Amino acid sequence: MPITGGCLCGAIRYAISKPPLGSRTCWCRLCQYLASGSATVNLIVPADAVTITGPLKTFDRIADSGNHMTRGFCPDCGTHVTSAAAETGHLRVIRTGTLDDPNLMGPQATIWTDMAPHWASMNPDLPKHAKQPPPVA
Repeated sequence: MPITGGCLCGAIRYAISKPPLGSRTCWCRLCQYLASGSATVNLIVPADAVTITGPLKTFDRIADSGNHMTRGFCPDCGTHVTSAAAETGHLRVIRTGTLDDPNLMGPQATIWTDMAPHWASMNPDLPKHAKQPPPVA
């Protein structure tokens, strides 16, 4: 059942050995930078279920939520692959666009809606959170 994926150039590959815990679309300002102006789509998985191969480079920053975030990307092609908060070390975020099968799980909620530009397109059927909701179980 491994879930697999990787970066655009193939230097980074990963496998996830447990089912996802959830998926969210995020409109926080930092995610808008990462997604070149849109929201990011994020699969949330148990951190201990992720195995990464390749030279993942990281970038640390305090998020608008106050969480201490480490984001991982490919140093060759620049594809953003992972994210993790020190405060929720049991979770790892995988960018849905890096999945070999991006149809695995669509977003179940939209977060940081108060930071979205006025033109942002959001699925009206999904729950919306103005800021950071509690982490998934």
